[in-house]
Amino acid sequence: MSDKKTATPVELLTFELSDQEYSLDIMCVREIRGWTRATPLPHAPSYMKGVINLRGTVLPVMDLAERLGLPVRDKTERNVIIVVKHDDIMTGLLVDAVSDIIALTEEDLQPPPDSTSGQGPSVIKSLTLIDDRMIRVLDLSHIVNTLRSDAA
Repeated sequence: MSDKKTATPVELLTFELSDQEYSLDIMCVREIRGWTRATPLPHAPSYMKGVINLRGTVLPVMDLAERLGLPVRDKTERNVIIVVKHDDIMTGLLVDAVSDIIALTEEDLQPPPDSTSGQGPSVIKSLTLIDDRMIRVLDLSHIVNTLRSDAA
């Protein structure tokens, strides 16, 4: 028996952002809800749309396209908020539309090319190809943890 990793199953929630496909580990996703206008907060980064009331909890909502430097589109009824939890922090990620849940193994995931160009860690954890569609797997820690440092 070799020391190679066993084929660990991975489930990803795929979604659309600016005509591109991204995904998150399904274990981070708490719920998916329709777009609700957020209450803006002063001095917040531009990608922070504000906060919403999630059953009595104040939930910060981030426009994920703007956070990733992608073209921001007008909001429509297809927009959804993916509520994620990372390091005990709940955050809403505003995306264009949720696509699918895909199941694959870690062997199906490839590391992204090193293109950070000294701007800190990449927000892309890995890439996978499904039916000729390139899907980027986001590293939630590099997206959500900036909230804590931006807010400090």
